[in-house]
Amino acid sequence: MQDPRIEKIAQVLVEYSVNVQPNDLVFIMGTILAGPMLEAVYRRVLGRGGHPSLQVTLPALEEYFMYHASEEQLRFIPPVLEMAVERYDKFINILGAANTRALTNVPPARQVLRSQASEPIMRRLMERAAAGELQWVLSLFPTPAYAQDAEMSQEEYKNFVFGACLPDLDDPIAYWQRLSAFQQAWVHYLADKRTLRVRAEDTDLEMRIEGRPFINCDGKENFPDGEIFTSPIEDSVNGTIRFTYPATYAGRRVENVRLRFENGRVVEAHADKGEEFLRQMLDTDAGARYVGEFAIGTNKGIRQFTGETLFDEKIAGTCHLALGRSYPESGGKNNSAIHWDMVCDLRQGGEIWLDGELIYKDGDFTFTPGA
Repeated sequence: MQDPRIEKIAQVLVEYSVNVQPNDLVFIMGTILAGPMLEAVYRRVLGRGGHPSLQVTLPALEEYFMYHASEEQLRFIPPVLEMAVERYDKFINILGAANTRALTNVPPARQVLRSQASEPIMRRLMERAAAGELQWVLSLFPTPAYAQDAEMSQEEYKNFVFGACLPDLDDPIAYWQRLSAFQQAWVHYLADKRTLRVRAEDTDLEMRIEGRPFINCDGKENFPDGEIFTSPIEDSVNGTIRFTYPATYAGRRVENVRLRFENGRVVEAHADKGEEFLRQMLDTDAGARYVGEFAIGTNKGIRQFTGETLFDEKIAGTCHLALGRSYPESGGKNNSAIHWDMVCDLRQGGEIWLDGELIYKDGDFTFTPGA
């Protein structure tokens, strides 16, 4: 018997996150391990009068491709994917890893090459989303691989995932609407601010944000969600930051990352584990050393690190930076083949200051806008 929470998540994804309407072209993709969620989403899309197209992948083949494809094949983007990005109205992507470390030993140069080839597709998807022409959402189906990363049993991890997605099981859409209203109050408050400073252990980072709106992430593009983010002015980031949790990218984990910025650019990068990989990713292209995103996590259903960025970057009491590509809707102008989120915990003495005003301390806002 299928877990009824899967149907609840499918309902939120289809009816709230991308709001499928009659005759919408809906591209659904995921691995075969996410089959139960993909089936539930497909049925929901059909029930809403949309036209679902399903692309199911086999995890082992991604690994085989990254190890054995020629350079020409690594650079090739299937025309069907290009067509989907241009023509479809909705994208729903369900992660479902069999082995989250399958690509760990792929030579970084091959990963860089693949990222560079995919950059135009990602840029076009972001452009259409920012223009309101396309809605997309990324979610995750709990597999044993994710449970192992989180150091949980399969049942514990399932409960963690469904708890983060469905804090109000009876009316999950209403919960996300309430969170949206809370976050929107902060988005309005931050709209005219000019400078932002983050202080924590081994961290003192400043940036300018004038003219760069914060975006309310309320379950419309990631699910679960719970963050507000902006894109700092590209040459304005200065100072140092140490990321509390391991940073995962392309199947590799880099631990205790420390970065120093001058005029927006990473000029020093260190890590206790994976430092060489970190440096190679920073050299992917000119934009990889600049910050594309600054965000504050707000999801109080996620309180612990699990090794999956989709959840970790939403932990209430944290902030995160993304190196590389920025999102057009937040005014960012940085282009890169990478977008690498790294999380800093602020719950033990961390602070965020805006225009000289303390707005965040020890992992929580210091006041409620308009209260």
